[in-house]
Amino acid sequence: MKKPRNTIAKRKILELINESPSAVSSQDIHAGVGTVCDRATVYRVLGRLVDEGEVHKIIDLDGVIRYAPCDQCDDHHHHHDHIHFSCEKCNALTCLEEVVPEFTLPKNYKAHSVNFTVSGICEKCA
Repeated sequence: MKKPRNTIAKRKILELINESPSAVSSQDIHAGVGTVCDRATVYRVLGRLVDEGEVHKIIDLDGVIRYAPCDQCDDHHHHHDHIHFSCEKCNALTCLEEVVPEFTLPKNYKAHSVNFTVSGICEKCA
């Protein structure tokens, strides 16, 4: 098995995602890495981090993809059956790991990924 590359750009991007209190967009990441890498490298590294199970993608209510750390993932399986909360006041998008939604699909339907986003006011803004 091929060992994942650990470049300066990858380390910096992963650090930004892990230290952020909420999910971050690729634009925020590009701004945060400064001159470490260009926009194309940011996208390439984010794709690799998703593939390696380090981060997961969340589509916010405006259709923007944001990235958050993975807790129980690896390069074979992503486990994101939790709710994402989008604050209408501060625009933070946070993972609520302790809230697992339940749903039932009709017969012969099989889910491959789920993205639950709830909007409202977060505890910080309340």
